[in-house]
Amino acid sequence: MEKLKELFKNKKFLAGFIAAVIVIVLIIVLVVVNSGKEEEVVEEEPEEVVEEVEEEDTGFYSRLTGLSVDEDMVDTRPVAIMIENTSMALPQYGLNSAGVIYECPVEGGITRLMALFEDYSGLEKIGNVRSCRPYYVYISAEFDAIYVHYGQSTQGEDALNKGLVDELNGLDGIGSVVFFRSDDKEAPHNAYTSESGLNAGLESEGISRTYSEDYTSHYVFASEENTLEDGEDCKAFSLYFSNNKPYFVYDEETQTYLRYEFSQAQIDALDGNQVAVKNVILQYVPSTLYDEGPYLDITLNGTGEGKYITDGKMIDITWSKDSDAAVTHYYTADGEELEINPGTTWVSLIENSSVEKNAFYATQDELLNQ
Repeated sequence: MEKLKELFKNKKFLAGFIAAVIVIVLIIVLVVVNSGKEEEVVEEEPEEVVEEVEEEDTGFYSRLTGLSVDEDMVDTRPVAIMIENTSMALPQYGLNSAGVIYECPVEGGITRLMALFEDYSGLEKIGNVRSCRPYYVYISAEFDAIYVHYGQSTQGEDALNKGLVDELNGLDGIGSVVFFRSDDKEAPHNAYTSESGLNAGLESEGISRTYSEDYTSHYVFASEENTLEDGEDCKAFSLYFSNNKPYFVYDEETQTYLRYEFSQAQIDALDGNQVAVKNVILQYVPSTLYDEGPYLDITLNGTGEGKYITDGKMIDITWSKDSDAAVTHYYTADGEELEINPGTTWVSLIENSSVEKNAFYATQDELLNQ
């Protein structure tokens, strides 16, 4: 006992003893605590489920697309804007906001686009904007659209003088109000318009954006999805236009056709997305050259044949147009008026002499392997 007392008087021994006791106590505490604990279960965070929000059906439908729109848009006339379609004009702005897009051959193997916008609110740059060709005037009139262009050919001026359309022309005094030029390209590839420019031009010229009372929708829209069950499979197709060499590929997820040209995806620089459309109409038309120059004369009046392509399928159609001011009607093989699916529609005028140069593919791989 005396020896033990002597040890406790030794400071080093005392400190070591106390430390040992503390360690033993901590071990005992940990054992007791852990013995009462159930094995901890680490629960994984549940994956966030993103629900697709369906657009509300307003009960009012666009005359351009057949899609649900606000009531005030039902009677709103579109603007039909001429857009250049050469490599020098790329990228283009605003195409994905259009309800209908026409592609027609012009001179020198190139094509030009006309995009019809029912709602262009918020669009700060549309184009670039180029000059008029006569058949575009007649197409614009079919939609009771306000025709927007920057200049015109001689034949285009003759068509404009018929008074079939209201117009905003970059070569008129209103030009500097409606259009602006960018610094990234040289003229004539750098003229654009915008929401503010269009509205200012319409107000200045006193042009109404309300449809005429006798106007009816250009297209007949299907009340239920027109799947073309008896049609041919068409998951991709290419068109004969020699300059831009366009083609379309069906996207199963979005049920739209994605547009390509100049060996790349055609991108709308305004939203950064590839141009995608629900319907494609190929309209086969007669064409000749005017005597006084290299410009094409395309005949829109009369009758002809074509194709309607949607949802990965294709059918033969016919078309008829009675006069310059009349609407083009499309018909199925049984003579019934064609019902197209609601959504964006792309129309390409195909010269009769080049119909056989188009190619249609049942699968995407068939096109990609060409």
